[in-house]
Amino acid sequence: MSSKNFNLAALAGDGIGSEVMREAIKVLRAIEKRFPLQFNITEAPVGWAGIDAAGKALPDTTLELCRKSDSILFGSVGLPDRDPTIPKEERPERAALLRLRKEFGLFANLRPVKLHKQLAHACPLNLDRQAGGIDILVVRELTGGMYFGQPKKTEEIVIADRQDGNLHPVLRAIDTMVYTTPEIERIAHVAFKAAQLRRKKVTSIDKANVLENGVLWRDVVTRVSKEYPDVTVEHMFVDNGAMQLMLKPTQFDVMLCENMFGDILSDEAAALAGSLGMLPSASLGATNGDQTFGFYEPAGGTAPDIAGKNLANPIAQILSVALMLRYSFGQNDAANAIDDAVSKAIASGLRTGDIFNPADPAAKKIGTREMGDAIAAGI
Repeated sequence: MSSKNFNLAALAGDGIGSEVMREAIKVLRAIEKRFPLQFNITEAPVGWAGIDAAGKALPDTTLELCRKSDSILFGSVGLPDRDPTIPKEERPERAALLRLRKEFGLFANLRPVKLHKQLAHACPLNLDRQAGGIDILVVRELTGGMYFGQPKKTEEIVIADRQDGNLHPVLRAIDTMVYTTPEIERIAHVAFKAAQLRRKKVTSIDKANVLENGVLWRDVVTRVSKEYPDVTVEHMFVDNGAMQLMLKPTQFDVMLCENMFGDILSDEAAALAGSLGMLPSASLGATNGDQTFGFYEPAGGTAPDIAGKNLANPIAQILSVALMLRYSFGQNDAANAIDDAVSKAIASGLRTGDIFNPADPAAKKIGTREMGDAIAAGI
């Protein structure tokens, strides 16, 4: 059987990025040995690594590599100690991460949140609220809403003082929340199609009681839902959604959110899995033939305090590889092999520091490399 070849850009970024990316590539090489797949992986700098190498967070050569690739494997960017030293527009989160999302039209972010039963101790909720299993997929619209709406600026204006009536200069910050019908339609289709492969329920999050965006969002999602009669849809205000995630997270299957609400709720949901080190993320763009261009990254940050110490949990980066195989390349068997290998490592008691429970006699504390080795061996 001939192998399928895929070109990947591996952008490790800053902090622990290079360590967890190394383990993800190790797992990809294990996949090559088991399945008829070949990955041509080219590494390139991004974030502060890009600034140090080429003077900007997203070097031209890195961007060109991404354009020539079938998908992007991304680590994480940003160093809190260094970020204040340059203008905010040049910082990695804006100049690299947001630009890549816009450059490749990455409009759909998928973040699965799953709590392994062996990690129940790491979840902040008691066992009663975990009953039935926590397994949520947050689908977030990624290129619209307040993060990209215009106008977006800080300006000086003059207002009258309430006490003396005199005019005084003040600063006013403006962010604009904008959505169009097509933007809502396409992310809704992503959510409903994902639900069809899961437990067939979509909870759409909005603020339709006070926001015009919320009214349109709810109307469009309701209309799109009629194309998926096998999927149950419910609507929930974002404040209630945040509360319900803590009260009864097991009620959720797929959560469909606009950009800012999805950013906040996906991070809240992330806590339920016990550690950001367990959470992968997929950002999807256009589909060309049988391939979808995607951007795959762990949900956590650069964690510079533990960088280079073999302490980081590589599972989120490794599970991002599984998402890439599933959503970009349609290689479900290979993706399942990674998921199963991760579950096997967790079930065997292997733990990085963030998920280690010293009270568990079956748990064995290991490092980044050792966890990557175990998962690769499990494939």
